[in-house]
Amino acid sequence: MQPPSAHDGFRVTVGPSPQRIKAVFNGETVADSTRALVMNETRLPHVFYFPREDVRMDLLTRTDQRTNCPFKGNASYWSLQVDGSSAPDVAWSYEDTFDEASTVNDYIAFDWSSMDGWYADDEPLAEQPRDLEPAGDNPFFNWLISDASRAPSAKELLARLARVLVSEGFPVWRLRLVIRTLNPQLFAFNYKWDRGADDIEEVHATHDVIRSDQYRNSPFYLIASGQGGVRRRLEGPNPRLDFPILNDLVEEGATDYVALPLPFSDGQVNIMTLVSDRPGGFTTKQLGHLYEILPNLGRQLEAHSHRTSAITLLRTYLGRNAGDRVWHGRVERGDGDDLHAVIWLSDLRGSTEMADTLPREEYLETLNEYFDCVAGAVMDHGGEVLKFIGDAVLAIFPIEDSDGDKPQACMDALDAAKHALDAMRDLNGQRLERGKPELTFGIGLHRGNITYGNVGAQRRLDFTVIGPAVNEAARIEDLSKMVGRPVLASQEFADSVSCELDPVGSFTLRGVRFDRTLYALNEDC
Repeated sequence: MQPPSAHDGFRVTVGPSPQRIKAVFNGETVADSTRALVMNETRLPHVFYFPREDVRMDLLTRTDQRTNCPFKGNASYWSLQVDGSSAPDVAWSYEDTFDEASTVNDYIAFDWSSMDGWYADDEPLAEQPRDLEPAGDNPFFNWLISDASRAPSAKELLARLARVLVSEGFPVWRLRLVIRTLNPQLFAFNYKWDRGADDIEEVHATHDVIRSDQYRNSPFYLIASGQGGVRRRLEGPNPRLDFPILNDLVEEGATDYVALPLPFSDGQVNIMTLVSDRPGGFTTKQLGHLYEILPNLGRQLEAHSHRTSAITLLRTYLGRNAGDRVWHGRVERGDGDDLHAVIWLSDLRGSTEMADTLPREEYLETLNEYFDCVAGAVMDHGGEVLKFIGDAVLAIFPIEDSDGDKPQACMDALDAAKHALDAMRDLNGQRLERGKPELTFGIGLHRGNITYGNVGAQRRLDFTVIGPAVNEAARIEDLSKMVGRPVLASQEFADSVSCELDPVGSFTLRGVRFDRTLYALNEDC
């Protein structure tokens, strides 16, 4: 690398050390060379690179650690051990460097602070040398602490990054950001920007993606596996096109492709890719400026990602409505609201015997199939699944005061019950084809007043519904076994729907003072 102008912005220079350089660990000389190279990278200390012939490679053990630099390549790491003292991931080497760093290919560098001593011509080096010449300004620093910090979401942050790249002359044609997420349905959010686009496209990648050949044959799979980044020059007579996506990009006129790992503080590896169509692609200075801000940019993206994951997990484990209430501050014990709602309680028949006789995996699969039918029907019709109690489902359909005598929530609950029966009928057909017994279940429906909020111990709370109406719904569901009808409802619910349910008799409900007339779903309703 030839030294650029001191005012050329970000730069990386490599040249021979004018002195013999020696590194010592635990009293042992681990590197000693008159052929060491010195790398100077803007705003970073000098790093000495040693030919492997001048390094005690017998003291080094290769590890799985990998890091990436968009203009040097992927670095492999070694741990060092001397007479019982060790230093993990203390040495690194670029073994397949990009052209900009080809002079240090296969050379070994050591972490300065991990060594016991450094010497130049046998004289101790008290501190790591640094370049004191002015390095120029990174145009993205001010953006990172001003405009970027005000972005309300990861999607908007990427849009703002794309705008500042374009305004600073960064020759980006396409920009992609893949952020993995804690979501039972999604593997990652994929954000896409193309030059000239009005907005960022957000694509939800399901967990099926990671099992596809397209993913496994992409740079994303390589990076997510912790193997560093990818840089491919796409110009010239023989470009390295070792991923299918690169062939497509070349046909569309791309000249340079960079895929960077974007790690979060917990080790999760996300991915940013940049494509240029300018002759010559990206310069070292341009990639260097971007590379300098990536750690802080990653922390801002991590904050947005954690917010999204927190909301998703709350909604997944508490339900959408309850999760949103907790997210917005309903976290103290006793926080709650009085609601009028349809209470739904359903229960799988014969589950105790299944738990005793089926292998664990088969029993869990059976439960999940049942929950897909029942809880899925509730959510598809606007209900809120509050919890799974063993093989039971507790849900509500809130009723607004202005809904009148025949509230829509009651018809939604009735439609959900019919949907659940249809789904179970289809599932049982599939189970019979697999030689499995049919599943049966019961649903109890009641309309009443409930308390909806936080209850529990001071250090372990639950956001749920309580009240006599909840208990009554449970008793009604339990009676459906005796009556032999899968859907059983109270008088209060039956009077609230626009079709007539079948009266099946008057019953004593445990814990309820007066007998109650119960109703069953019929084919005409």
